[in-house]
Amino acid sequence: MPEIVLASASPARLALLRSAGLDPKVIVSGVDEDAVSAPTPNDLCLALARAKARAVARDIAAGLVIGCDSVLALDGRPYGKPASAEEAVARWRAMRGKTGHLLTGHCVIEAATGREEAAVGSTAVRFGEPTDADISAYVASGEPLRVAGAFTLDGLGGWFVEGIDGDHGNVLGISLPLLRRLFGALGYTVPTLWHAETV
Repeated sequence: MPEIVLASASPARLALLRSAGLDPKVIVSGVDEDAVSAPTPNDLCLALARAKARAVARDIAAGLVIGCDSVLALDGRPYGKPASAEEAVARWRAMRGKTGHLLTGHCVIEAATGREEAAVGSTAVRFGEPTDADISAYVASGEPLRVAGAFTLDGLGGWFVEGIDGDHGNVLGISLPLLRRLFGALGYTVPTLWHAETV
């Protein structure tokens, strides 16, 4: 069984993979996300996922490296983590009552061979209409400053999301069905990757 390496510091991604039977080693890529640009939100999250996976895969001899990056596409623009509380407040005022698409780029690299598979998952997110007071309180919690799109589905932000259309795991930062397809394209079946204590 190859070692699974998660090229991300995201606790949500790690928790989701662990709950799904994997036991990944975490190696943070150190990629400067602000230095990466792309013409569309879809291209941006995919470029960032590839950059993270490639940075880690270069430094290890073996294993399956998973790189992911999420952005919220709203009105044709990409939104990552807000840079300040003021930006998070402005963002939420712009998002309320609208539908955005949470895009997560996924890249899996077989480190020993350099073989790579990548794709983007997309989930529609229907935002509620929190009051200005709700938004101020939410931003004051600090949670929106730590996550792409300035919201979570499984935390305090869940109060202000009316619903989603698509894979909820993708909104949390990693789509298990999409990841399964990428593993399959590299010749791996998911049950062979489950941690021994899982089965």
